[in-house]
Amino acid sequence: MKLPLYPTFFLSALVAKASALDFTIFNGQIFTPGFAVLDAPQPGTPLGGDTIEVALDVTANGKLQLPPYGDDSPSRINNITIFLYSYDTGRNFTITNGTASTNDVSLGDIMQSESGSTVKHVKWTWPVCLIGDGKPDSADSDRGAYNISIRQNFRLNGEDHYTIFDVPISVTNKIEFTGGNPPCDSVNNPLLTPEEIDAESANSVGVLFAPGDATVIQQSGTADDDDDGIGPSKPEANPGDGLGSGAGAIGTASALVFLSITTD
Repeated sequence: MKLPLYPTFFLSALVAKASALDFTIFNGQIFTPGFAVLDAPQPGTPLGGDTIEVALDVTANGKLQLPPYGDDSPSRINNITIFLYSYDTGRNFTITNGTASTNDVSLGDIMQSESGSTVKHVKWTWPVCLIGDGKPDSADSDRGAYNISIRQNFRLNGEDHYTIFDVPISVTNKIEFTGGNPPCDSVNNPLLTPEEIDAESANSVGVLFAPGDATVIQQSGTADDDDDGIGPSKPEANPGDGLGSGAGAIGTASALVFLSITTD
């Protein structure tokens, strides 16, 4: 059974652009159409540094067991893939598609990383064409507005789902050459149109596991059970974990927030 969400208050961030994206945020965490809960970055954050970093709680804050899952488990995460794309630049970079490439040009299965931790910290080296500092300085620059696209392939109570969750960020902070930056074309993919992706249909399951959502997860034992099935407590993660300061104050209140951001 799933109950509706009742926000304590609403927050709307108005930007002079076209279509709106809505987010459900509580204590700085962003809830998604799936088990993953995004700890960082926050929507609208300007990013840079040596790597792009994404922190995901993959247990819906302790509600789902960590893998390995039992073969007959009615609820499980099959895989999570992450892309970085921009309709402004036409780029669609693979951060992780579940299979690690040479020198981690794209990353492996994040569900198998950081064994025992409920939060997975994805760290991916920026490709060469994003090196720079500040906003795009030419029409052919690959820097600027992007979306981190989190794709979840999972089973919830015997039903399979594939959902798409996009978080807008900007590649405007300083990025320097580290010696390990991959060539852009080696991690670039064809960019599908919104109609081809059809996120609205894919996300028909709705945002899950935010406060007020009473969805009960049916699950069997794992192949390697421990006392509570979720392993040790997750390390602390927050919007300021080296990911820039933009929009960081949004999640500081202990209240459920519906955030609306407008993007191109």
